Amino acid sequence: MTGWSEFALAMGLFIASHVLAVRPALKAPLVRALGPRGFTLFYSALSLALLVWLIAAAGRAPFLPLWAPAPWQAALALVLMLASCLLIVYAAAGTNPLSFGSRAEPFDPARPGIAGVSRHPVLLALALWAIAHVVANGDLAHVALFAPLGLFALAGMAAIDRRKRRTLRDWPALARNTSLVPLSALVAGRWRPGFPRIAPALAAILAWAALIGLHPVIIGPDPLVWFR
Repeated sequence: MTGWSEFALAMGLFIASHVLAVRPALKAPLVRALGPRGFTLFYSALSLALLVWLIAAAGRAPFLPLWAPAPWQAALALVLMLASCLLIVYAAAGTNPLSFGSRAEPFDPARPGIAGVSRHPVLLALALWAIAHVVANGDLAHVALFAPLGLFALAGMAAIDRRKRRTLRDWPALARNTSLVPLSALVAGRWRPGFPRIAPALAAILAWAALIGLHPVIIGPDPLVWFR
C-alpha cells in the first residue's frame, strides 16, 4: 500500500484511536484490565506508533507543492518549536489539575504558573508544533497531515474544559486566573506572571536544540538548511 491510500488509512486509524479511546464503553474495560497507569502507557505507545506511521506515510505520499519555501517560514517554524518545547517542559515541571501533562497538586489558583498562559499547555504545544510544520513544508500531504492535528489539539482544549467543568466541584476557583485562549488571563489582568524558573527554561532550550540536531538524522529534512 503506497501513496494516498496509505496516508488515508494512517490518518483514519490515528483519529479513530483518539476518538474511541475516550468512549466509556471502550475505555472502562481497558482501564479495568490494564489499570490506570497501564492504560496510559498503552494508549501513549499506540498514539506514538500511529503518529510515526502517519508522518512516514505523508512523506511517501505524492509531492504536490502548495507554496514555495522561503527562509522566513523556516525561521517561524523554529520559533514556534521553541515555544512548544517551553510549554511542554513547564507543564511537566508544574502543577495543573485542569488538564493533563502536569501533577494535579499542590496547585495555587492565585499563582497558576503555566496554566496562566494556557490551561492546556501540552495541547497548545501540539497545536504550535502542527502550525510550525504546516508553515515549513507547504506541500499537500504535509498540510493534510499537520493542519488536522493542529485543529484536533485546539478542539481538545474545549473538550477537556467541558469535562473538567462537570467533574471538578471547585472549577470556578481553580480556573479563575487561567486561560483557555492563550494569555487571555494576562490581557484581562487576572494573572500576573512571576519570574520563571530557570531550570525548565534551560531544559526546554536543550530539548529544542536536540530536536533540531536530530531532525535530519531521524526525520530527514534539515531545519537549518536555509541558514547554513
